[in-house]
Formats: sequence, C-alpha cells, structure tokens
Amino acid sequence: MSDALARPAAAETSARPGSNAVVAVLALAGIVVSLMQTLVIPIVPELPKLLDAPASDTAWAVTATLLAAAVATPVVGRLGDMIGKRRMLVVSILLLISGSVVCAFADSLVPMIVGRALQGLSAAVVPLGISILRDTVPAEKLAGSTAVMSASLGVGGALGLPSAAFIADNWDWHVLFWTSAALGVVALLLVLAFVPESRHRAGGRFDLVGSLGLSAGLVALLLTVSKGADWGWTSATTLGLGAAAVLILFAWGRWELKARQPLVDLRTTARTQVLFTNLASVALGFSMFAMSLVLPQLLQLPEQTGYGLGRSMLTVGLVLAPQGFVMMVMSAVSARITKAKGPKVTLMIGALIVAAGYSLNIALMSEVWHLVLVSCVIGAGVGFTYGAMPALIMGAVDPSQTGAANSLNTLMRSLGTSFASAVAGVVLARMTTDFGGYALPSENAFKVVMAIGAGAALLAFFLAGFIPGRKTAAEPAAAEGTQEAAPVKV
Repeated sequence: MSDALARPAAAETSARPGSNAVVAVLALAGIVVSLMQTLVIPIVPELPKLLDAPASDTAWAVTATLLAAAVATPVVGRLGDMIGKRRMLVVSILLLISGSVVCAFADSLVPMIVGRALQGLSAAVVPLGISILRDTVPAEKLAGSTAVMSASLGVGGALGLPSAAFIADNWDWHVLFWTSAALGVVALLLVLAFVPESRHRAGGRFDLVGSLGLSAGLVALLLTVSKGADWGWTSATTLGLGAAAVLILFAWGRWELKARQPLVDLRTTARTQVLFTNLASVALGFSMFAMSLVLPQLLQLPEQTGYGLGRSMLTVGLVLAPQGFVMMVMSAVSARITKAKGPKVTLMIGALIVAAGYSLNIALMSEVWHLVLVSCVIGAGVGFTYGAMPALIMGAVDPSQTGAANSLNTLMRSLGTSFASAVAGVVLARMTTDFGGYALPSENAFKVVMAIGAGAALLAFFLAGFIPGRKTAAEPAAAEGTQEAAPVKV
C-alpha cells in the first residue's frame, strides 16, 4: 500500500475502537444508496400506466436520478472536505429518505421525478464513505476497508433488481419506495451512532460559480448522451446541448484554474496518477454498464428468436444477484494484492478479468448458467477495480481533498456508464431482426456490444499502465497532519 495512504498518528488511529463497525455501517449505507440504481427497473414498462403519462415523459424518472447524481457528487464531495464528511453523509442520506417518501406518495409524474431527483442527490455517499475511512480506519486495514466500501456499489445494484422485482410482483409499487425509505432510516441511525466526524477539514470559501458551471455543463452533456437517441443525434436540440456542454465546461475549466479555492483542483487532477486513474475509470464505467444492457435483454427476449431465453424480470435479478456476492469476496482478494503489489497492479488485473468475462459471453450466451457464469466473472473483475481506484486516488491527494477527489472519480465512472448506454443503444437499434413484425436486437448486435465492452476494459488496462508504480506514486501536496476547519464562506 502506498505510504501516502498512511496517517502520521498510526498508534492513535489503531487504538480507536470500533473501526470494523464503521466499515460495516458505511458499507451498508453504500448498499442502500446503490439500490436506487435498480429500484425502478422492474416497473419502468408500467410507469406510463401507473403515472398516467407518456413513456417519453416517464423516462425522466430514470434520467432525473442520473442528472441529480452527476451534479451532487462533486459538489457534496467538496463540501465534505470543507465542513465535514460525516455531516454531508448525513445530509445525503436524509435526501435519499426524503426522495423515497415523496415517491411513495406519488401518483403522478411530477412528484415521481422530484422524488427520484432527491434520491439521485444521495449518490455521494460512497465516495464520502471512502474518504471517511481514510481518516478513521487504521492504516493496515485501509486497503481492505476501501475495497469493501467500493464493492457496496455493485452489491446494492445486484441485490436491488431481484428484490425490487419481487416486491413489484407481490405488492403495490409504492412499497418499493417505503422500503427504500425504511432502509435509509436504518442507515442514518447507524451512521449517527457509529461513524465519527473527520478531523481533516479544508475550510475556505465554497466555489459557488464553479459548482453552478460544472452542474450546467454536466446536465447539458448527460442530456445530450442519454436523450440523443430519442431526440435524434442530428436534431437541433441534441447538437445545441452538445455544443453548450463543450462551451460551458471549457469556460468552467478556465474559471477553476484561476479560482483561489476551486471546486475541483484541476492541477491535482492533472497529476499522472490521478489523471490516468480517472481516464481508466471512464473506460471501466463504460465496460461495466454494457453487461447491464446485454444480459437482461438476452434473458427476457422470446425463446422463438433463437437466442433469447424467455425469462421473467425476477429471473433476471436472480441471475445477476450472485455477481454482488462475488464482488464482495473479490474485494478482499484485491485488498491483499494491493498490499503486496500496489493498487496499479490490482486495477490492471481487474480490467483483464472484465475483458475476459465479455469475451466469454460472446461464446457462451445460450443457457441461463452461461449468463450466471459471465456475470460472476465480470463481477470478479469489477471487485478488483473498484477496490483499486480509490486507493490510487487517495495515494495522490492530500487528506483535505479526498472527498472531492473520490467524488470526481465516481463521476468519471458515471460518465462512462452514460456513454456506454448511448453507444450500446445505437448498436442495438441499428442491428435488428424482424420478429412477428417487430424489430428486435439481433444476436450479432449483442455480440458487438460485448466486444465493445471487452475493448473498453482493455483500454482501461492500457491507460492503467501509465499510472506510476508504487515507488514513484505521486505524494500528497501537503503533510498528513490534522487541520482545524477554517470558516467556510460562500
């Protein structure tokens, strides 16, 4: 493990009681938040009828969460560095609970979109949790703890689909959101009881202009990517938003470079270790989301197509659920490799495993057990990469910047998944076969998407090769000593 991850008062840190409880509580909070990713998937086809709205409008119940998460993650991460990571963790969980309650009472489109946006604002829980671990967990346990916390993203997503499908099949759909609200309350109470506040504070003035600029640029970019297929890739709306995203983000970058206390320290982000870790994260985010698009469709398409398996949404969830447990197991293995060889090696191994999983899927896609095997292999690779990326980021930044730096890395993965959705959507829409008068994605279309997923994982492997080795890893910009919080100004 990089020395940059160690804190100076090792004896004091090791003496703190309850570090295992802190890890468990933060991992639970991460699982609860990641459940929001798959919570509405089983009811998406029914939303137009449930909310009495066109399908093009009900799609915003998914898009709103994506946009809110992209906006909130870097902003909340920076605020966590400034005024307290635990404090912002509590705020994030409260937003999740509030959004869940709003959706639980919703019977029309607008409150559903508002509630889903509030749920999306809680997305910073995982990067905040990783940053808290750096400040509270003994140095010798940090690699394993970080890997477990990172794996909670995949575990929640994997468990959420079968659980949500089961609830939607047996009870009123509002129960989905009452359940998520109850889980949020449990997570909140445990955080308040067991998670201490970090003593590392950046203080200073909050970059309001930078936060507004980044938010506007991300919204324009993600709308372009996620809605381009619906609006038409050459439509005035899509092209206009794409151009606006480029211009806004360019202006934002210039502002951040000149700001005395920027929202995102672009100079730190440009360090070799941070830069190539983030670039690899985009590629891995792209690769990992391709599986989420391919496997459910293969399982649900009619058997008469010759390649579909004709299974229910509940079966889809059960096929994907083992992936979450594999990720959790592999997170412990990845921590051992990180300690022995460094997080760069762990990241590269994980990327190769993900690529191997997609390659396997091209050959094995005709039986349910084939897809269980493929999802587990890819999940193993994801478990390696999720544990390595935060370690690489924290090994290159000061403790007072870990919230913002980890949040930016999480955002990079989210951007990768958005690009994957757009690219795979184009491939599946263009390569079709006729089935009873309906155009369905062809078998070759799925194989092309899987090949692209494997290629993205190999790109991540290539990019990770530029990350400095253990002996040349970038050191933090400042000493690890405790900083008292300076007054925060807006």
